[in-house]
Amino acid sequence: MGTKIHACTEALGNAVRLIATGGQAGDCPQALPLLEGLQPGKMLADTAYDSNQNRAYCARNGIEAVIPSNLGRTEPLPMDAQTYRDRNKIERFFGRLKQYRRLATRYEKTVVSFLAFWHIGAMIDWLR
Repeated sequence: MGTKIHACTEALGNAVRLIATGGQAGDCPQALPLLEGLQPGKMLADTAYDSNQNRAYCARNGIEAVIPSNLGRTEPLPMDAQTYRDRNKIERFFGRLKQYRRLATRYEKTVVSFLAFWHIGAMIDWLR
């Protein structure tokens, strides 16, 4: 029950792409739709996005994957910890979104009603 927002931001923390899914949806499957058609130099993500499929996509497209290894991996993969610090920009982005109570509490139970509440154009202008 509820709705979840998946977001992709650029280097300054401004929204590039947003996807809304049901609250039970996992983060990992949303990585590829978020990156589709984009050519970033790096993908900074938390451990929820660590999968062989996401890493392979990044390697095929010349994207440096800066993702901490999931605890389930037998061999942790190397990660640039200095670059990973910049992931705080996506956390600050979500912090700004949570100033809106209906977004923070996710009262809307379906993606359709959630997006109907949320006027994308006004939000993008506010975020810039």
